[in-house]
Amino acid sequence: DIAGIRIICSFIPDIYKIVEMIENMQDITILKKKDYVTTPKESGYSSYHLIVSVPVSLSMGTINVKVEIQIRTMAMDFWASLEHKLRYKKEIPEAEAAQMAEELIECANVIADWDKKMGEIRNRIERYSEEKDESLSAIGLARIINRD
Repeated sequence: DIAGIRIICSFIPDIYKIVEMIENMQDITILKKKDYVTTPKESGYSSYHLIVSVPVSLSMGTINVKVEIQIRTMAMDFWASLEHKLRYKKEIPEAEAAQMAEELIECANVIADWDKKMGEIRNRIERYSEEKDESLSAIGLARIINRD
């Protein structure tokens, strides 16, 4: 990859909406997809990866450039960032590393549960808002009818 992009969104369904938007872009070619949201890595890592080809205009013409796009929720990014900071290029004894790996997986599971719970709360709020909009529309219609 020459370039990388990370897109952080609020909720898991947003990830798939963004993937769909990228797939529908006329000038971007999807080369590879890795859905670590549906099937997280053994380490607990969760994210959606796309390898795409993007046309880049240069003075000598247009070339296609490979770009990795990572799409994840804020919770997934929180875990990935801290996991990387804790483990990357560290000299840790094998037994201790195995214990830490288990603990990091537990943390990833807790964060995945938070993501799901926040999505459920959002869905309930949206249902309430839709019901309220519908009842306001019905009240407005009743007022129009009663004017006659």
